[in-house]
Amino acid sequence: MKPTIRLFVTPAAAVAVAFACAAPAALAQGAPDTLGRIRAAKEIRVVYSGDSLPFSFQSPGGQPTGYSIDLCRKVIAAIGQAVGEPNLRVVWTPGTVAERIAAVKTGRADLDCANTTATLSRMADVDFGNLIFVDGGGLLVRSDTPINRFADLTGRRIGVIAGTTTEARLAQMMKDRRVEAAVVRVREGPEAIAMMESGTLDAFASDKIKLVGLAANAKDTSAYALLAEDLSFEPYAFAMARGDAAMRLAVNRALSRTYLSGEIEGIFRQWLGALGRPSALLAAMYVLNAVPE
Repeated sequence: MKPTIRLFVTPAAAVAVAFACAAPAALAQGAPDTLGRIRAAKEIRVVYSGDSLPFSFQSPGGQPTGYSIDLCRKVIAAIGQAVGEPNLRVVWTPGTVAERIAAVKTGRADLDCANTTATLSRMADVDFGNLIFVDGGGLLVRSDTPINRFADLTGRRIGVIAGTTTEARLAQMMKDRRVEAAVVRVREGPEAIAMMESGTLDAFASDKIKLVGLAANAKDTSAYALLAEDLSFEPYAFAMARGDAAMRLAVNRALSRTYLSGEIEGIFRQWLGALGRPSALLAAMYVLNAVPE
């Protein structure tokens, strides 16, 4: 005769078992379904930066354009195929980085396509796809001023876009270097350039590529210079709703295919080719973020 095995379950264990069985269903119910919403509406809502040349900005006709936007269009096309709607309507909305993160967090936007830095603190609110670029923070000054290094900013007025990673890192660098300067928060890059032209701002802190773009589009391109010192390391990525594995997979699949196919070379050449070939760090980033099928 086979021995009879009795399983004794305490009340606490019973609760634990019941919770474990119910947890996957509860998690599934609470997870966002961005692709389902896109499929049902036949549209995707994208937030972007309207002034971050050459990554994400508005063309003279008011259309979103730039390096990040070209990559974003690849992603949108792949999402359209994934949901069975190759002709998705795209609703583009410009905004500051704080506005874009908030829009994605609250579900008012499906995707953020700009030059948003992926940080651990932002990951408390949104998820990020694979990296699309790596840059460093820097400082733009007028070339006719005696400001040649960060220490020369003592007693000066430094502009920075509110809510950016640069704002926090500028404050930390000022503290570490014991530089006492007035920090002026602005909404966007062109506002800072206008203030520098009028003499109400001595420097502007932002991502270096963005600073190069702003200087290149200024009235007098020779009037500005970049300080050699770096403020920070800025890894860019597209943001989406937290916990949506299907959406993140669709985004990463599109980016990986763009990197592996070599299409990224044409996008880089169009928007950043004037700066030379991709740096060793950026080239490595493309390889490391090209996930095979």
